[in-house]
Amino acid sequence: MTVDLLQRGREVLAAQGFSRLLGAELEVFEPGRAELALAVGPQLLQQNGFVHGGVLSYLADNALTYAGGSVLGTEVVTAEYKINYLRPAVGGERLLAVASVLGSGKTQAVCRCDVFMVEGAQRRLCAAAQGTIRTAG
Repeated sequence: MTVDLLQRGREVLAAQGFSRLLGAELEVFEPGRAELALAVGPQLLQQNGFVHGGVLSYLADNALTYAGGSVLGTEVVTAEYKINYLRPAVGGERLLAVASVLGSGKTQAVCRCDVFMVEGAQRRLCAAAQGTIRTAG
């Protein structure tokens, strides 16, 4: 069942033009949890050499939505989210957004997400987000 969910999640990601443009990859998509990764390249950096905050925000938003969709179904949208930037995303090879469901009902889920800069086996927390995901219908 989890393999089917991951495959469906990857199909949804492939249908998102912006996600394809960035090269995002869905690594985990299981009930209550999702992980979205993105390779860091010079095209994602701002003038100080940090990954642009918009990139971190994209990862958090999409990972939150995947986590919520894992319990509500894949036809979901973000109702709202808040992100805190904790430190510059610099010095790593990829970003990893790890999202989980805190609580859910029939039409909405409250989720949290941590965004890490990854270098080898080391993770540095760069941002934390929380949001409400709701069914699209």
